[in-house]
Amino acid sequence: MLTLLDLLSAVALLIWGTHIVRTGILRVYGTQLRRVLSQNMSKRPLAFIAGILVTALVQSSNATAMLVTSFVGQGLMTLTPALVIMLGADVGTALMSRVLTFDLSWLSPLLIFLGVVFFLSRKQTRAGQLGRVGIGLGLIVLALQLIVEAAAPITQAAGVKVLFASLTGDLLLDALVGAMFALISYSSLAAVLLTATLAGTEVIGLPVAIGLVIGANIGSGLLAFLSTSMQNVAGRQVALGSLLYKLLGLLLIFPVLDPLVAWIDTLGFRPQELVIGFHLLYNTVRCLIMLPTVAPMARLCSYLLPQQNEVGGLAKPRHLDLTALSTPSLALANAVRETLRMGDLIESMLASMLAVLRGTQTAVTQEVRRLNDDVEALYSAIKLYLAQMPREDLGEHDNRRWAEIIELTINLELASGLIERMLRKIQQQKTAHRRSFSEVGLEELADLQIQLQSNLRLGLSVFLSGDHESARQLLREKRQFRAEERRLAHAHVSRLRNKVVQSIETSSLHLELIADMKRLNSLFCSSAYVVLETADTGALSSEAEGDRSL
Repeated sequence: MLTLLDLLSAVALLIWGTHIVRTGILRVYGTQLRRVLSQNMSKRPLAFIAGILVTALVQSSNATAMLVTSFVGQGLMTLTPALVIMLGADVGTALMSRVLTFDLSWLSPLLIFLGVVFFLSRKQTRAGQLGRVGIGLGLIVLALQLIVEAAAPITQAAGVKVLFASLTGDLLLDALVGAMFALISYSSLAAVLLTATLAGTEVIGLPVAIGLVIGANIGSGLLAFLSTSMQNVAGRQVALGSLLYKLLGLLLIFPVLDPLVAWIDTLGFRPQELVIGFHLLYNTVRCLIMLPTVAPMARLCSYLLPQQNEVGGLAKPRHLDLTALSTPSLALANAVRETLRMGDLIESMLASMLAVLRGTQTAVTQEVRRLNDDVEALYSAIKLYLAQMPREDLGEHDNRRWAEIIELTINLELASGLIERMLRKIQQQKTAHRRSFSEVGLEELADLQIQLQSNLRLGLSVFLSGDHESARQLLREKRQFRAEERRLAHAHVSRLRNKVVQSIETSSLHLELIADMKRLNSLFCSSAYVVLETADTGALSSEAEGDRSL
């Protein structure tokens, strides 16, 4: 019983170490990693090498799978390069199995000691977070050693020996047992190391060991697929493709297994070295053979797990991945992407209002109401998503970004309600009162509306990039808009003095719309102040501060 408890605790330690490494890397290099994966992974060799390096770093193909499926689920990369990365991850985990056969008993305590020192002394700095990664890596190395040591007494039990004796080299049966090893130990790497240990103590023969290794690879694919069961369809497609590749590897090696085992047995190395060598050779050859087939595999996965189209109802968030909440930089990026969706909906509402002003559209009440409901739904989803992030764990930059997102989503939600009220006023004026704007007044409102749309796009760009020059340009546009709004109000009053009938009939609505557009413009330009207040150049000028209060 104690031996089984040791094994389970070692597996739990491995899972925890993998979690610490994954979240630690994303906290330190999350932004750079997202940029690399979203921009430079279109070339297959780069994606393949990236899979090898990331897996070598986190020492777990399952951790790599969780990273990649998360990125695909958030739209940061497409399915095809993600499958290439997963093939590289299989080679990376095989390389790590070879490295871990060396005597690394000194590495785990060193990593844990240095990691704790850096993490406790400089917790909120990059060095402190790298120390956290070091703790996780040390725990992974320690857990893998403990799994092999805890499993050794179990393999010597009489019942277990009978079980292994029943494995006579039947590839399918051996692969099934190997897959179970990987699932139980939560790591194909641990399963392969355990298999190598069993082969080294002659508990199992070489043909059985090779079957177990192949099964361990399949088990890691099953593990990744089960781990993504709560993710969206795009993320599950990656895990499905990786699993199908591992099953195809079983079919490809089946006809040549007997001569391959006979040849390996003649090499004269120790059984443990032969098992590890086969693992590396098998994964490398399999992945290189299947590398040209990633595009058809992506289409197959998309066919087997199709995206579900939204039918009616409110807009649903696409990027708010709950599994990313433990990684602030990644979760904030998700919230930013959803906030930009809110901006797109606001722009659609502005376009509808412009069409109504010009008379090219009339019956848009239902459409605008639906867009307003969608904006409110996304606002609520983003607000609740950010509320689940523990702000005390955020660094200074992430804390500021958190506040920026909240502020902009509030402004966009207020803008949405204001636009809907403006449209109701316009339609009521045209339908109930049968009145229309003068030709000159209509053009003035349309021009102001176009400028408003332009400022919305610039404001979203400033929010996304944080560029100081763009923020200053946005403030210049705001001042220009304010000057134009005053000019148009004065021009309208002049038309009243000239007794233009249409201007007299629509006077109240005309001035109300100008005032509403001024409020909308202030909401759209608010992101400029956040950027400039955090600039190294100092505080905002007194003129800009005065402008903000309007």
